[in-house]
Amino acid sequence: MVRSPLLLALDQGTSSSRAVLFDEQGQAVASASAPLNIHYPADGWVEQTPMEIWASQRQAMARLEQTISAEQRQAVVACGITNQRETTILWRRSDGAPCGPALVWQDGRTADVCAAWKREGLERDWRTRTGLMLDPYFSASKIQWLLQNHDEASRAAAQGDLCFGTVESWLLWHLSGARRHCSDMSNASRTLLMDLEQRQWVPAFCDHIGLPSNALPDLVPCRGDFGTIASDCPFAGVPICALLGDQQAATLGQLCLEPGEAKCTYGTGAFLVINTGSEIKRSDAGLLSTLGWTDDQGTPTYCLEGSLFNAGTVVQWLRDGLEIIDSAEEVNRLALTVDDAAGVMLVPAFTGWGTPHWDPQARGLLMGLTRDSRRGHIARAALEGIALSVAGLVRLAEQASGHELGELAVDGGAAASDPLLQAQADSTGLRVRRPSQLESTARGVALLAGLQCDVVSDLQSLLPQREQNTQLFMPRLDLDQRQTWLRRWDDAVSRSLHWHE
Repeated sequence: MVRSPLLLALDQGTSSSRAVLFDEQGQAVASASAPLNIHYPADGWVEQTPMEIWASQRQAMARLEQTISAEQRQAVVACGITNQRETTILWRRSDGAPCGPALVWQDGRTADVCAAWKREGLERDWRTRTGLMLDPYFSASKIQWLLQNHDEASRAAAQGDLCFGTVESWLLWHLSGARRHCSDMSNASRTLLMDLEQRQWVPAFCDHIGLPSNALPDLVPCRGDFGTIASDCPFAGVPICALLGDQQAATLGQLCLEPGEAKCTYGTGAFLVINTGSEIKRSDAGLLSTLGWTDDQGTPTYCLEGSLFNAGTVVQWLRDGLEIIDSAEEVNRLALTVDDAAGVMLVPAFTGWGTPHWDPQARGLLMGLTRDSRRGHIARAALEGIALSVAGLVRLAEQASGHELGELAVDGGAAASDPLLQAQADSTGLRVRRPSQLESTARGVALLAGLQCDVVSDLQSLLPQREQNTQLFMPRLDLDQRQTWLRRWDDAVSRSLHWHE
C-alpha cells in the first residue's frame, strides 16, 4: 500500500499555537492547539514570555503527534513554520536564555522612540528602503528598547553572544536544536531592517538601533533546507522546508496567486493583503509595501498590506471586559437579536490605529448610545466596527492599485461570523468569499513546504478548489446607503484619533 505524504504546519499565533497536518491537496487531516498567555504590564504594553511561546508550540505538536496513527506519523515528509510577525525576541547564543520579554507586535511602548526618529527626519529613507512606517508595530524600535532597558540584552550584545529574531527564528532555533539561526524574507521584511528591493539587511539601520551585525539571523528565502526537527522534539527528524509570516501564509493559503487578488484575515487583528506580483507597489496613504513569499532561489512576490491591530480582541473584550457574552460564538446570536446597531458605533482602537493613521495614541470609542441601547446593539456595532475598519483599508488599496478588487477572500477565527461578513460586504460593496476551511494560514505554509519537497507540484492546479465549498456574501446596501454609513464611520474614527487632545 502506497502511503500518501502529509505536510506539517506549525502556526504560532498571538493567543495560541497550532499544529496541523495537510495532504498534498492542502486539505486539513488533523490538528491540535495549545493556548498562549499575553501580558499587559502597562497601558499600551503587550508582552509574552519567550519560553512560553516555544512551550505552547511544542505542546501543540505533542498533542497532534499523540492523536494521529503510526502510519500518519510516518507519512509526514516536511514541516513549515508560520507565525505572528514583528514580535521581537532577544536571546543568548551560548545557552538560548531569553534577554527579556517578547515584545508583541501590538506593543506600543516605543511610540516616543518612533516619534523622535521622525523628528530627526529619518522616516523617508526608512520607508523607501523597507516599505514600512516608523511605528512601534515593527521590530526595530522594540529591539532598541530591549537593549536599553534589559541589562542581560546589552551584556549579551557587548559579549558578542546576542541573537535577535522574530518568532519563526525563535522556533527554528529550538526545533533545530540551536543549530539554525535564520529569518525568512517575509518575516524580515516586517522588522524595518531589511531592504525590500535588495532583500538584504541594512547595516546602517542596525547600527542606528544598536544591534550588532553578529546578532542578526541569516537571511534566507521562504523555501529551502532549514534543517530537521531535533531528536528531543515531537515529529523528530521531519525536514523543515518553509518559513513564512502569518499574513503572507494566509494569502498563499487562499490561493491569491495573481496580482490584484486580495484576502483579509480576522485574527487577533485584521489584515488585508493584496498580491502585487513582482512589482513593489507604493502607497502614500498608509498602506505597507511588504514581501509576500519567495521561491527557493529568493525570487519574490510582493504585496500591499493594510494592518489593523484589533479584530478578535474586540470580541474578547465583549466577553472578558464588558462580560455581555459568555463565549466568542455568542456574539453572533446577540448581534442578530436586533435589526441594526441603531446608531451605535464601536471604533476598535484599543491599542492604537495601524493603517492608515499609524497613531499609537488612538484609543477605542463607543458612541451613539441612547437609553434604548441594548447588549445586542453593542454586539452588532462591535462586528460592524471590525468590518468598517477593513472597508477603509479596501478603499485605500483600490486607490493604490487603480482598480476595484471585486472580491475579498476571508479567513481567520472571526470569519466564522455571518453578521461580520455581511457587514463586510455591505461596507465595501465587494463579494466576500469564505472557504469552508478557515485554516488558510497553516495551509499556506504547508503548501509552500510541499512545493519545496516536491509533494505539491503546482499551486495553480489547486485553483478549482477555490470555487468549491465556499460561501458568498453579497452587498445588500445601495451606494447612497453605503456612503452615508462610511461618512458616519469616518467621523467616529476621527474622534478616536483626537480623544487625547
